[in-house]
Amino acid sequence: MAKKDFYELLGVSRDADANAIKKAYRKMAVKYHPDKNPGDTEAEETFKQVSQAYEVLKDPDKRAAYDRYGHAAFENGGGGPRSGGGFGGAGGFHDPFDIFREVFGGGGGGGAGGIFEEFFGGGGGGGRSRDTRGSDLRYDLEISLIEAVKGAEKEITYHTHVVCDRCHGEGAEPGTSRKTCPTCGGSGRVISQRGFFQMQQTCPTCGGTGSVVEKPCSKCGGEGRVSKQKKINIRIPAGIDTGFKLRSTGNGEAGVQGGSAGDLYIVIHVKEHEIFQRRGDDLYCEVPIKFTLAALGGTIEVPTLTSESGRANLKIPAGTQNGTTFRLRGRGVPNLHSGHAGDQLIKVKIEVPKKLTAEQRDKLESFAVACGDADEPVEKSFWEKVTRIFD
Repeated sequence: MAKKDFYELLGVSRDADANAIKKAYRKMAVKYHPDKNPGDTEAEETFKQVSQAYEVLKDPDKRAAYDRYGHAAFENGGGGPRSGGGFGGAGGFHDPFDIFREVFGGGGGGGAGGIFEEFFGGGGGGGRSRDTRGSDLRYDLEISLIEAVKGAEKEITYHTHVVCDRCHGEGAEPGTSRKTCPTCGGSGRVISQRGFFQMQQTCPTCGGTGSVVEKPCSKCGGEGRVSKQKKINIRIPAGIDTGFKLRSTGNGEAGVQGGSAGDLYIVIHVKEHEIFQRRGDDLYCEVPIKFTLAALGGTIEVPTLTSESGRANLKIPAGTQNGTTFRLRGRGVPNLHSGHAGDQLIKVKIEVPKKLTAEQRDKLESFAVACGDADEPVEKSFWEKVTRIFD
Protein backbone atom coordinates (compact mmCIF):
# COMPACT_ATOMS: atom_id res chain seq x y z
CA MET A 1 0.00 0.00 0.00
CA ALA A 2 1.39 3.42 -0.99
CA LYS A 3 2.35 5.63 1.94
CA LYS A 4 0.45 8.87 2.38
CA ASP A 5 2.22 12.17 1.86
CA PHE A 6 3.33 13.61 5.22
CA TYR A 7 2.10 17.11 4.36
CA GLU A 8 -1.32 15.78 3.35
CA LEU A 9 -1.54 13.76 6.58
CA LEU A 10 -1.08 16.91 8.66
CA GLY A 11 -3.18 19.04 6.33
CA VAL A 12 -0.47 21.66 5.68
CA SER A 13 1.19 23.03 2.57
CA ARG A 14 4.73 22.07 1.65
CA ASP A 15 5.95 25.57 2.50
CA ALA A 16 4.33 25.58 5.97
CA ASP A 17 6.54 26.88 8.77
CA ALA A 18 7.43 25.00 11.96
CA ASN A 19 4.64 26.61 14.00
CA ALA A 20 1.98 25.68 11.45
CA ILE A 21 3.22 22.09 11.37
CA LYS A 22 3.26 21.89 15.17
CA LYS A 23 -0.24 23.34 15.44
CA ALA A 24 -1.60 20.94 12.83
CA TYR A 25 0.00 17.95 14.57
CA ARG A 26 -1.44 18.88 17.96
CA LYS A 27 -4.92 19.12 16.46
CA MET A 28 -4.63 15.75 14.69
CA ALA A 29 -3.01 14.04 17.70
CA VAL A 30 -5.81 15.11 20.01
CA LYS A 31 -8.47 14.02 17.48
CA TYR A 32 -7.06 10.54 16.79
CA HIS A 33 -5.39 9.71 20.13
CA PRO A 34 -6.13 6.06 21.12
CA ASP A 35 -7.39 7.18 24.55
CA LYS A 36 -10.16 9.15 22.83
CA ASN A 37 -10.93 6.40 20.31
CA PRO A 38 -10.83 3.12 22.27
CA GLY A 39 -11.08 0.08 20.02
CA ASP A 40 -10.93 2.18 16.83
CA THR A 41 -8.07 0.61 14.89
CA GLU A 42 -8.45 3.09 12.01
CA ALA A 43 -8.04 6.06 14.38
CA GLU A 44 -5.05 4.38 16.02
CA GLU A 45 -3.38 3.85 12.64
CA THR A 46 -4.05 7.47 11.66
CA PHE A 47 -2.53 8.61 14.96
CA LYS A 48 0.63 6.61 14.24
CA GLN A 49 0.87 8.06 10.74
CA VAL A 50 0.48 11.69 11.81
CA SER A 51 3.01 11.14 14.61
CA GLN A 52 5.46 9.75 12.07
CA ALA A 53 4.84 12.69 9.76
CA TYR A 54 5.44 15.19 12.58
CA GLU A 55 8.65 13.47 13.73
CA VAL A 56 10.05 13.98 10.23
CA LEU A 57 8.70 17.43 9.32
CA LYS A 58 9.60 19.09 12.63
CA ASP A 59 13.31 18.30 12.10
CA PRO A 60 14.91 20.55 9.43
CA ASP A 61 17.38 17.85 8.29
CA LYS A 62 14.78 15.10 8.09
CA ARG A 63 12.33 17.42 6.36
CA ALA A 64 14.94 18.38 3.77
CA ALA A 65 15.65 14.71 3.08
CA TYR A 66 11.92 13.96 2.79
CA ASP A 67 11.35 16.90 0.43
CA ARG A 68 14.12 15.61 -1.79
CA TYR A 69 13.69 11.83 -1.68
CA GLY A 70 10.20 11.29 -0.24
CA HIS A 71 9.55 8.17 1.83
CA ALA A 72 12.63 6.49 0.34
CA ALA A 73 14.81 8.68 2.57
CA PHE A 74 13.61 6.77 5.65
CA GLU A 75 13.55 3.17 4.50
CA ASN A 76 15.67 0.74 6.56
CA GLY A 77 15.55 2.92 9.65
CA GLY A 78 12.59 5.28 9.56
CA GLY A 79 11.94 7.96 12.12
CA GLY A 80 8.25 7.36 12.82
CA PRO A 81 6.21 5.40 15.32
CA ARG A 82 6.60 1.68 15.59
CA SER A 83 3.60 -0.60 15.69
CA GLY A 84 1.87 -1.16 18.98
CA GLY A 85 0.17 0.71 21.80
CA GLY A 86 0.90 4.37 21.21
CA PHE A 87 4.68 4.33 21.19
CA GLY A 88 7.35 4.12 18.57
CA GLY A 89 10.94 4.60 17.57
CA ALA A 90 12.34 7.99 18.50
CA GLY A 91 15.52 7.77 16.46
CA GLY A 92 16.51 5.90 13.33
CA PHE A 93 17.01 8.69 10.80
CA HIS A 94 18.12 7.23 7.50
CA ASP A 95 21.86 7.64 6.98
CA PRO A 96 22.45 9.18 3.51
CA PHE A 97 25.69 7.22 3.22
CA ASP A 98 23.80 3.88 3.28
CA ILE A 99 23.37 3.93 -0.49
CA PHE A 100 27.14 4.22 -0.90
CA ARG A 101 27.72 1.38 1.54
CA GLU A 102 25.50 -0.83 -0.57
CA VAL A 103 27.39 0.09 -3.74
CA PHE A 104 30.86 -0.32 -2.23
CA GLY A 105 30.10 -3.36 -0.11
CA GLY A 106 29.52 -1.73 3.30
CA GLY A 107 27.94 -3.66 6.17
CA GLY A 108 24.20 -4.26 6.17
CA GLY A 109 21.71 -4.19 9.01
CA GLY A 110 24.17 -5.25 11.70
CA GLY A 111 26.94 -2.74 11.12
CA ALA A 112 28.20 0.35 9.38
CA GLY A 113 31.40 -0.75 7.68
CA GLY A 114 32.65 0.25 4.25
CA ILE A 115 34.72 2.79 2.40
CA PHE A 116 32.95 5.80 3.92
CA GLU A 117 33.72 4.57 7.43
CA GLU A 118 37.40 4.45 6.48
CA PHE A 119 37.41 7.98 5.05
CA PHE A 120 35.16 9.71 7.57
CA GLY A 121 36.26 8.22 10.87
CA GLY A 122 33.82 5.32 11.16
CA GLY A 123 34.70 1.73 11.82
CA GLY A 124 37.19 1.19 14.60
CA GLY A 125 38.38 -1.73 16.59
CA GLY A 126 36.72 -4.93 17.63
CA GLY A 127 34.22 -5.68 20.33
CA ARG A 128 30.46 -5.41 20.39
CA SER A 129 28.92 -3.37 17.55
CA ARG A 130 27.17 -0.15 18.53
CA ASP A 131 24.10 -1.36 16.60
CA THR A 132 23.32 -3.98 19.26
CA ARG A 133 21.94 -1.16 21.44
CA GLY A 134 18.18 -1.36 21.76
CA SER A 135 15.94 1.09 19.95
CA ASP A 136 14.55 4.21 21.60
CA LEU A 137 10.77 4.19 22.04
CA ARG A 138 8.07 6.85 22.06
CA TYR A 139 4.99 6.95 24.28
CA ASP A 140 2.29 9.62 23.88
CA LEU A 141 0.76 10.52 27.25
CA GLU A 142 -2.33 12.67 27.73
CA ILE A 143 -2.60 14.52 31.06
CA SER A 144 -5.03 17.03 32.55
CA LEU A 145 -4.29 20.74 32.92
CA ILE A 146 -4.30 20.32 36.72
CA GLU A 147 -1.59 17.66 36.41
CA ALA A 148 0.40 19.97 34.16
CA VAL A 149 0.13 22.82 36.68
CA LYS A 150 0.80 20.84 39.86
CA GLY A 151 2.89 17.93 38.53
CA ALA A 152 1.97 14.28 39.01
CA GLU A 153 3.14 10.69 39.25
CA LYS A 154 1.86 8.48 36.42
CA GLU A 155 2.10 4.75 35.73
CA ILE A 156 2.35 3.83 32.06
CA THR A 157 2.13 0.44 30.39
CA TYR A 158 3.66 -0.46 27.03
CA HIS A 159 5.08 -3.42 25.09
CA THR A 160 8.80 -3.62 24.46
CA HIS A 161 11.74 -6.02 24.27
CA VAL A 162 13.23 -6.85 27.68
CA VAL A 163 16.24 -8.93 28.66
CA CYS A 164 15.49 -12.65 28.47
CA ASP A 165 15.26 -14.03 32.01
CA ARG A 166 16.42 -17.49 30.89
CA CYS A 167 19.76 -16.58 29.37
CA HIS A 168 20.07 -13.13 31.02
CA GLY A 169 20.64 -11.48 27.67
CA GLU A 170 23.52 -13.66 26.51
CA GLY A 171 21.46 -15.54 23.93
CA ALA A 172 22.99 -18.90 24.92
CA GLU A 173 21.04 -21.79 26.42
CA PRO A 174 21.87 -22.13 30.15
CA GLY A 175 24.77 -24.54 30.61
CA THR A 176 26.33 -23.51 27.31
CA SER A 177 28.49 -20.54 26.49
CA ARG A 178 29.43 -18.22 23.71
CA LYS A 179 32.60 -18.81 21.74
CA THR A 180 34.93 -16.61 19.77
CA CYS A 181 33.68 -15.90 16.28
CA PRO A 182 35.68 -18.04 13.82
CA THR A 183 35.31 -15.48 11.02
CA CYS A 184 36.71 -12.36 12.69
CA GLY A 185 38.66 -13.99 15.54
CA GLY A 186 36.75 -11.96 18.12
CA SER A 187 37.42 -8.52 16.68
CA GLY A 188 33.90 -8.04 15.38
CA ARG A 189 35.20 -6.73 12.04
CA VAL A 190 36.69 -8.17 8.87
CA ILE A 191 38.97 -6.60 6.26
CA SER A 192 38.28 -6.88 2.56
CA GLN A 193 40.26 -5.69 -0.46
CA ARG A 194 38.50 -3.80 -3.29
CA GLY A 195 41.09 -2.87 -5.89
CA PHE A 196 43.49 -0.48 -4.19
CA PHE A 197 41.04 0.11 -1.31
CA GLN A 198 41.27 -1.84 1.93
CA MET A 199 38.11 -1.67 3.97
CA GLN A 200 36.93 -2.74 7.42
CA GLN A 201 33.42 -4.07 7.71
CA THR A 202 31.20 -5.49 10.42
CA CYS A 203 31.66 -9.23 10.64
CA PRO A 204 28.72 -10.91 8.84
CA THR A 205 28.88 -13.98 11.10
CA CYS A 206 28.67 -12.41 14.56
CA GLY A 207 27.20 -9.05 13.62
CA GLY A 208 30.09 -7.24 15.28
CA THR A 209 29.84 -8.86 18.71
CA GLY A 210 33.03 -10.92 18.31
CA SER A 211 31.36 -14.10 19.55
CA VAL A 212 28.73 -16.63 18.48
CA VAL A 213 26.29 -18.83 20.37
CA GLU A 214 26.94 -22.59 20.43
CA LYS A 215 23.33 -23.41 21.38
CA PRO A 216 20.73 -20.61 21.14
CA CYS A 217 18.50 -19.99 24.15
CA SER A 218 15.23 -21.90 23.80
CA LYS A 219 13.19 -18.94 25.05
CA CYS A 220 14.57 -16.05 23.02
CA GLY A 221 16.09 -17.98 20.10
CA GLY A 222 19.53 -16.55 20.75
CA GLU A 223 18.48 -12.89 20.55
CA GLY A 224 18.91 -12.32 24.27
CA ARG A 225 15.60 -10.50 24.63
CA VAL A 226 11.87 -11.23 24.55
CA SER A 227 8.74 -9.15 23.96
CA LYS A 228 6.87 -8.26 27.12
CA GLN A 229 4.43 -5.77 28.61
CA LYS A 230 6.22 -3.35 30.92
CA LYS A 231 5.00 -0.92 33.57
CA ILE A 232 6.97 2.04 34.88
CA ASN A 233 6.24 5.08 37.02
CA ILE A 234 7.21 8.50 35.76
CA ARG A 235 7.20 11.92 37.39
CA ILE A 236 5.45 14.73 35.54
CA PRO A 237 7.14 18.02 36.54
CA ALA A 238 4.95 21.02 37.39
CA GLY A 239 4.73 23.46 34.49
CA ILE A 240 5.03 20.97 31.63
CA ASP A 241 3.11 21.68 28.42
CA THR A 242 1.99 19.93 25.23
CA GLY A 243 4.89 18.84 23.05
CA PHE A 244 7.42 18.43 25.86
CA LYS A 245 9.36 15.16 25.95
CA LEU A 246 10.41 13.31 29.09
CA ARG A 247 13.31 10.88 28.77
CA SER A 248 13.35 7.67 30.79
CA THR A 249 16.86 6.29 30.42
CA GLY A 250 17.16 2.57 29.78
CA ASN A 251 13.43 1.94 29.47
CA GLY A 252 13.46 1.55 25.70
CA GLU A 253 14.09 -1.76 23.94
CA ALA A 254 16.70 -4.08 25.39
CA GLY A 255 19.72 -4.54 23.14
CA VAL A 256 20.40 -7.71 21.18
CA GLN A 257 22.55 -10.31 23.00
CA GLY A 258 23.22 -8.17 26.05
CA GLY A 259 23.53 -4.82 24.27
CA SER A 260 22.59 -1.70 26.22
CA ALA A 261 18.95 -0.70 26.34
CA GLY A 262 17.52 2.26 24.47
CA ASP A 263 15.59 5.07 26.10
CA LEU A 264 11.88 5.78 26.38
CA TYR A 265 10.64 9.23 25.34
CA ILE A 266 7.28 10.28 26.79
CA VAL A 267 5.59 12.95 24.68
CA ILE A 268 3.13 15.08 26.66
CA HIS A 269 -0.34 16.14 25.46
CA VAL A 270 -2.33 18.41 27.82
CA LYS A 271 -6.12 18.09 27.54
CA GLU A 272 -8.25 21.19 27.12
CA HIS A 273 -9.91 22.46 30.31
CA GLU A 274 -13.57 23.48 30.54
CA ILE A 275 -12.85 26.69 32.46
CA PHE A 276 -9.17 27.60 32.13
CA GLN A 277 -6.97 28.39 29.16
CA ARG A 278 -3.21 28.44 29.38
CA ARG A 279 -1.25 31.32 27.90
CA GLY A 280 2.43 30.70 28.53
CA ASP A 281 2.78 30.62 32.32
CA ASP A 282 -0.52 32.48 32.88
CA LEU A 283 -3.98 30.97 33.34
CA TYR A 284 -7.03 32.72 31.92
CA CYS A 285 -10.72 32.28 32.74
CA GLU A 286 -14.01 34.13 32.50
CA VAL A 287 -16.33 34.51 35.51
CA PRO A 288 -19.96 35.72 35.32
CA ILE A 289 -21.10 38.28 37.94
CA LYS A 290 -24.46 39.96 38.67
CA PHE A 291 -24.90 43.50 37.36
CA THR A 292 -25.79 44.62 40.90
CA LEU A 293 -22.42 43.38 42.17
CA ALA A 294 -20.66 45.20 39.34
CA ALA A 295 -22.45 48.40 40.32
CA LEU A 296 -22.17 48.11 44.12
CA GLY A 297 -18.89 46.18 44.44
CA GLY A 298 -18.11 43.28 46.74
CA THR A 299 -16.06 40.11 47.13
CA ILE A 300 -16.62 36.87 45.23
CA GLU A 301 -15.07 33.42 45.09
CA VAL A 302 -13.37 32.43 41.83
CA PRO A 303 -11.97 29.04 40.72
CA THR A 304 -8.22 28.46 40.85
CA LEU A 305 -5.97 25.48 40.16
CA THR A 306 -3.30 26.35 42.71
CA SER A 307 -5.14 25.96 46.04
CA GLU A 308 -6.34 22.85 47.84
CA SER A 309 -9.92 24.15 47.96
CA GLY A 310 -9.91 25.13 44.28
CA ARG A 311 -11.17 28.62 45.21
CA ALA A 312 -9.78 32.09 45.86
CA ASN A 313 -11.33 35.43 46.90
CA LEU A 314 -11.50 38.30 44.42
CA LYS A 315 -12.53 41.87 45.29
CA ILE A 316 -14.81 43.55 42.74
CA PRO A 317 -14.69 47.37 42.94
CA ALA A 318 -17.94 49.35 42.65
CA GLY A 319 -18.61 50.42 39.08
CA THR A 320 -16.78 47.50 37.46
CA GLN A 321 -17.44 47.38 33.71
CA ASN A 322 -18.15 44.32 31.60
CA GLY A 323 -14.95 42.71 30.29
CA THR A 324 -12.72 44.07 33.09
CA THR A 325 -9.78 41.74 33.71
CA PHE A 326 -8.38 41.16 37.18
CA ARG A 327 -5.04 39.56 38.07
CA LEU A 328 -4.23 37.10 40.85
CA ARG A 329 -0.45 37.13 41.07
CA GLY A 330 1.35 33.82 41.46
CA ARG A 331 -1.79 31.78 40.77
CA GLY A 332 -0.66 30.67 37.31
CA VAL A 333 1.61 27.89 36.05
CA PRO A 334 5.10 27.33 37.54
CA ASN A 335 7.79 27.96 34.96
CA LEU A 336 9.38 24.63 34.06
CA HIS A 337 12.90 26.06 34.35
CA SER A 338 12.79 28.82 36.98
CA GLY A 339 9.89 27.51 39.08
CA HIS A 340 8.45 31.06 39.25
CA ALA A 341 4.67 30.91 38.80
CA GLY A 342 2.74 33.05 36.36
CA ASP A 343 -0.54 34.82 37.15
CA GLN A 344 -4.22 34.00 36.90
CA LEU A 345 -6.20 36.45 34.75
CA ILE A 346 -9.95 36.70 35.43
CA LYS A 347 -12.25 38.46 32.98
CA VAL A 348 -15.68 39.31 34.39
CA LYS A 349 -18.83 39.06 32.30
CA ILE A 350 -21.76 41.02 33.69
CA GLU A 351 -25.02 39.09 33.58
CA VAL A 352 -28.23 40.98 32.93
CA PRO A 353 -31.42 39.33 34.27
CA LYS A 354 -33.62 37.97 31.50
CA LYS A 355 -36.83 38.02 33.55
CA LEU A 356 -38.03 40.54 36.16
CA THR A 357 -40.96 40.49 38.54
CA ALA A 358 -43.32 43.46 38.51
CA GLU A 359 -41.78 44.75 41.74
CA GLN A 360 -38.25 44.39 40.40
CA ARG A 361 -39.19 46.17 37.18
CA ASP A 362 -40.81 49.10 39.04
CA LYS A 363 -37.73 49.55 41.22
CA LEU A 364 -35.38 49.30 38.27
CA GLU A 365 -37.39 51.88 36.32
CA SER A 366 -37.25 54.21 39.33
CA PHE A 367 -33.47 53.66 39.44
CA ALA A 368 -33.22 54.47 35.73
CA VAL A 369 -35.16 57.71 36.23
CA ALA A 370 -32.97 58.67 39.19
CA CYS A 371 -29.84 58.09 37.07
CA GLY A 372 -31.25 59.93 34.05
CA ASP A 373 -31.05 56.73 31.99
CA ALA A 374 -34.68 57.00 30.88
CA ASP A 375 -33.99 60.23 28.99
CA GLU A 376 -30.47 59.40 27.77
CA PRO A 377 -30.06 55.57 27.50
CA VAL A 378 -26.78 56.05 25.61
CA GLU A 379 -23.79 57.89 27.12
CA LYS A 380 -23.59 61.51 25.98
CA SER A 381 -19.85 61.19 25.45
CA PHE A 382 -20.47 58.46 22.86
CA TRP A 383 -22.64 60.74 20.73
CA GLU A 384 -20.06 63.48 21.02
CA LYS A 385 -17.54 61.07 19.42
CA VAL A 386 -20.02 60.19 16.66
CA THR A 387 -20.60 63.88 15.93
CA ARG A 388 -16.86 64.52 15.63
CA ILE A 389 -16.49 61.63 13.20
CA PHE A 390 -19.20 62.79 10.79
CA ASP A 391 -18.62 66.52 11.02
